[in-house]
Amino acid sequence: MLLQMENITKTYGNVTANSNVSFNLRKGEIHALVGENGAGKTTLMRILYGMETPTSGEIKLNGETVSFNNPKDAINNRIGMVHQHFMLFSSFSIAENIVIGREPAKTIGFDRKAAAAEVEKLTKQFGMPVDPWKKVSECSLGVQQRVEILKVLYQGAEVIILDEPTGVLTPIEVKELLLAIKKLAAQGKSFILISHKLQEILEVADRITVLRDGKVSGTVNAADTDEEQLSKLMVGRELIKLSRNNSSRGKPVMEVSSLSIKGTKTKPLLDNVSLQVNEGEIVGIAGISGNGQSELLQAISGLMKPDAGSIKLLGQEIIGEQVSTIRERGLAHIPEDRYQWGVSKEADVLENGLMGHTDKHQKNGILQGAGIRKMVSGWVQRFGIKTGSLHTKAQYLSGGNLQKLIVARELAQQSPFLIAAEPTRGVDVGAMEIIHTELLQKRDQQGAILLVSSELTEVLKLSDRIYVMFEGKIVGELMAETATEERISLLMAGGKAVG
Repeated sequence: MLLQMENITKTYGNVTANSNVSFNLRKGEIHALVGENGAGKTTLMRILYGMETPTSGEIKLNGETVSFNNPKDAINNRIGMVHQHFMLFSSFSIAENIVIGREPAKTIGFDRKAAAAEVEKLTKQFGMPVDPWKKVSECSLGVQQRVEILKVLYQGAEVIILDEPTGVLTPIEVKELLLAIKKLAAQGKSFILISHKLQEILEVADRITVLRDGKVSGTVNAADTDEEQLSKLMVGRELIKLSRNNSSRGKPVMEVSSLSIKGTKTKPLLDNVSLQVNEGEIVGIAGISGNGQSELLQAISGLMKPDAGSIKLLGQEIIGEQVSTIRERGLAHIPEDRYQWGVSKEADVLENGLMGHTDKHQKNGILQGAGIRKMVSGWVQRFGIKTGSLHTKAQYLSGGNLQKLIVARELAQQSPFLIAAEPTRGVDVGAMEIIHTELLQKRDQQGAILLVSSELTEVLKLSDRIYVMFEGKIVGELMAETATEERISLLMAGGKAVG
């Protein structure tokens, strides 16, 4: 056995993140680690990578007991980790990012040509092509993910930990990454893959270990299991089948007409976009990331001013209004980037939950603590948000638990119109079930929802109507009954839908 983690326990005060966890890895194997948000997956891998010290238990590498006090110790033992949020310098070139810390030198200073040559050699060896001279800021997220993997390969890693590697990738980039992982495993590299996406896990993994509440609930061969069995191991119960009633569309709530935003290059960011969201419907927007979806949402929510067009909320023009005014008019917003737009990392769970709800919980200008605690505690219970306390800072919550907090907070606004951008990004199957159910309930109560998701299956599952965006334009509108993954994918790539 290449790697063994035996009886690992990790506690933080009264909180137990890992309880007597045993996990092993064979050479050339892809071993997936799955579980609900807060189940202890990332903590276990941070221990392996030397970022955390176990309370008890031991790690064996090639049969010998090892101890890592920091990531450098792990790297020196040929263990590398690609984190969920990329750790690249955007102003540096790809080559500079890959060799950083182990830069080839010339007589005086850093030898950039030698670095580029080494990276080119690396890309040929492992079949992961990149342009070593290109700046990271000019690269797609898929290329940035490749750079992160090449960085740990350059460091000599034989064991590679990937934490949610496909979370921000397009479907095409996901396929390319999974293929690259399989090729590297065939060359003898060993992977530990943390992911919530069970379909991808089943496609690429050899074995799968499931954690629940910090303990191992099972280890199975990927070939002998399915999504249903894995979901049950993760949440400890059968998932509820999503029930979707026919929509009862009412009057228009959000109307976007001929909206345009100029780009810095030749093509506009938004090009004459028109769409409408009515009471009692979920309208989905499908498209490969970077085709105008972000700019559209920022324009609607008041974060970006368009160059032309109209945006009406409940019949009132909102272009030029402050973000706070637009929210008061009836808009709630689950943002696509929870860290940039959704929370304050330094604020605690209670404070982040209060955002947008202060008016409901104050008397004579004084916040009413008991009501605030009751409100946020209710969300924690209903959405299964795992946190040490309401005073835990947001930065210490897992990404999925933070996402659940934001979704709960925005749904609690009970606004006529909701933007739901990547509402289930980084959450487990149990949380996804809850969020999908809540969105459908809002729609059934005559709420209007604009859903933007990179997960095409999510768009198809929830939407009553679907717009497809390509290069800043709406290139198609489909009703749920006639929409198929094939038709939408064709439109997303700039083709024309048939049938």
